[in-house]
Amino acid sequence: MNEFNSVADFFPIIAIGIIIIALVVLLTFVPVALWISALAAGVKVSIFTLVGMRLRRVVPNRVINPLIKAHKAGVDVNTNQLESHYLAGGNVDRVVNALIAAQRANIELSFERAAAIDLAGRDVLQAVQMSVNPKVIETPFIAGIAMDGIEVKAKARITVRANIDRLVGGAGEETVIARVGEGVVSTIGSSKSHKQVLENPDSISHNVLNRGLDAGTAFEILSIDIADVDIGKNIGAILQTDQAEADKNIAQAKAEERRAMAVAEEQEMVARVQEMRAKVVEAEADVPRALAEALRSGHMGVMDYMNYRNIGADTEMRDSIGKMSEEDTDEE
Repeated sequence: MNEFNSVADFFPIIAIGIIIIALVVLLTFVPVALWISALAAGVKVSIFTLVGMRLRRVVPNRVINPLIKAHKAGVDVNTNQLESHYLAGGNVDRVVNALIAAQRANIELSFERAAAIDLAGRDVLQAVQMSVNPKVIETPFIAGIAMDGIEVKAKARITVRANIDRLVGGAGEETVIARVGEGVVSTIGSSKSHKQVLENPDSISHNVLNRGLDAGTAFEILSIDIADVDIGKNIGAILQTDQAEADKNIAQAKAEERRAMAVAEEQEMVARVQEMRAKVVEAEADVPRALAEALRSGHMGVMDYMNYRNIGADTEMRDSIGKMSEEDTDEE
């Protein structure tokens, strides 16, 4: 009996512990505090909706807090829209902030478009802010060559405003900078002189702005201002110098070719002379055989042969005297 009384004494304590644990589990699974905050803000959300969010693995405060913010700002959104955007991987809080900013700036922006922009990977809040406060994009120095061959470098500042309607699927800042660079190069290239560009740098911005470079982009170009203009190299003179150097190299190559041909022809003539001399030596070698044959056949007598020898000796003597006279003349 005493044991039963002791157990009965601890029963209220155990019951209170079980109730406390149950409340902790209930409050952890069911965000009662968040439900009370929503009711206090005038947002009608049932406790079963919050439980359903838990079951669908949706963090309730990621949906309810933006919903309260939108309700206070007068933006018409519901729980299903915010929850579906959260499940799609979007940033619910950023989308709601963008809708509030667009409403304050009197910019027409629906939840579907804002969600699509957010899911496309663009910052929809930044886009709305850029629609209100235009952004300035500064290009690097863009080099172009005027018709007189002088290089002109220009730096432009592009003032753009986000176009909400073309934000999904529209080209980004890189495309705008590339198109402006192409327009600057084309305008400088069509100028007759670099002085014309220096005197009227605003002609570049006018020509580029009239091309409609913002077509197909996520921006609307408000203005293009030329911030700086510098003179670069004299490309025309460099090209002429390079051409002259190339012509000189070609002329030298042709001259070397002609010299090689002349040397080859000279060597060929030397070979021909040697060949002729060999033929002369060969013909002279036939003379003694011809003389011997003439003596044997009787066509030439002994006296004729002696006269032939005398004439040869006389010729050699005259050649010797002539060579001695030439040596004396050279010494004098």
